[in-house]
Amino acid sequence: MLLKVLGTAAGGGVPQWNCACSGCSGARADPRRRRHHASLAVMAAEGHWYLVNATPDIAAQIENCPELHPGPERRRTPLAGVVLTDAELDHTLGIALLRQAESLEVLATAAVRDALLERQHLGALLTPYTELTWRLLPDGGRAEPLATGSTIHISTVPVSGKQPRYATAGAPAGAADRWVTALRLTDSATGRTAVYAPALGAWSPALEEAVSEADCVILDGTFWDDDEPRRHKCSDRTATAMGHLPIDGPNGTARRLASLSARRLYTHLNNTNPLVDPDAPQHKVLARLGIEVAADGTEIVL
Repeated sequence: MLLKVLGTAAGGGVPQWNCACSGCSGARADPRRRRHHASLAVMAAEGHWYLVNATPDIAAQIENCPELHPGPERRRTPLAGVVLTDAELDHTLGIALLRQAESLEVLATAAVRDALLERQHLGALLTPYTELTWRLLPDGGRAEPLATGSTIHISTVPVSGKQPRYATAGAPAGAADRWVTALRLTDSATGRTAVYAPALGAWSPALEEAVSEADCVILDGTFWDDDEPRRHKCSDRTATAMGHLPIDGPNGTARRLASLSARRLYTHLNNTNPLVDPDAPQHKVLARLGIEVAADGTEIVL
């Protein structure tokens, strides 16, 4: 299994265009701190790739990943489709930027698909340009090949009922736990497994089982501690109330990850998170636990 980390920032990226906080100002002065929106590329087969989430940075992310470059024919692209973990704007706006494709497959839960079609009107927007084919992500513990003939199988774990702001009214019945999912990717040829959860609102028994069996876990690292959003005045809610379990603290995810034998990495960092500074002491705290902070461009081979 080959995974390419295309981006590691939360909504707005680092730096965020309208923000002069220490994280964004530091990123403008130091290129090491710059991060594109969180996204992952998964090789389903040789020359056949899927993106996990389509961000506003999608064009730059494709250019920064040679495996995703078109060719040798003029319009031949290795990009076959997009898998969505949720319906947030920072994970879906990039679909519109792929309108030059002859066709595009999008894998999502029913709640996420309906939000994009009925609230974003994505189907009506793109029909004049390209053909979108929708495929429901498997649920109930089922797994299915990411693409026909692929050894990479995908399954989902519900992790949050958080809806994007534009879809908070009139949510589909029974969709409360299907708005945000973690993805479990298994290579049937090797038995190796990766779990990708860039947004994480709750640590369920199903997620505990998935990460305990995984060889690699890439997890939501939006906020370092629970009070960070309020302390930086970017929200009047805690990290947990915003739908993101913090890294540090009594209920932090670092303590849970520390007990795993898998390779463990954090992604989806907010601009207020001290981890956006590669020299911040919090990196040493995680290193002592054997936990990494993913960087844009990180390659993972399992």
